[in-house]
Amino acid sequence: MRLAMADITAESAPPRGEVAVLVAVQSALAHRPGALEAARALSYFGEHSIGWLAVSAVGAILQPARRRRWLVAGAGAFAAHAAAVVIKRLVRRLRPHHPAVAVNVGTPSSLSFPSAHATSTTAAAVLLARATGSPLPLVLVPPMALSRVVLGVHYPSDVAAGVAVGAAVAGVAGWADGRLLGRARGAGT
Repeated sequence: MRLAMADITAESAPPRGEVAVLVAVQSALAHRPGALEAARALSYFGEHSIGWLAVSAVGAILQPARRRRWLVAGAGAFAAHAAAVVIKRLVRRLRPHHPAVAVNVGTPSSLSFPSAHATSTTAAAVLLARATGSPLPLVLVPPMALSRVVLGVHYPSDVAAGVAVGAAVAGVAGWADGRLLGRARGAGT
């Protein structure tokens, strides 16, 4: 009984730390016209990296000269998502559950760290910048990361870790692609 009372007291206490930051972000942004709708759209697009796989497939079809890079972007986004899922299962941090946090979208699991959306989006953006030859895809990372906090499904450190993991996966994917391409060119000469 004493443990249950301590849990109730902790949950009804004013938000502190990352929960306070999360609540502040939600207070500042969630009530703006279109904010929740945009955040939910990003959530659905990024779910299981499906949106990034679709973008990569379309790019591969429309730009056959850069097909390999487009496909690497899709594979990297999917690998980043998979890496995030593995890390979530190891860390087992639960999603925000303080009464001051509004949860504005459903999630496939109760695990929070790292944000798979931020992870796959970062990997996709880095690799899409490489595929397109433009840094423009990188502007997609902050809105996706912020959307996870606005929706109340991630702590700020979840999205920060997701961005870091996504960048690392993109780096490995780009390196591996370069090595494979170098070997293919070497074998062709």
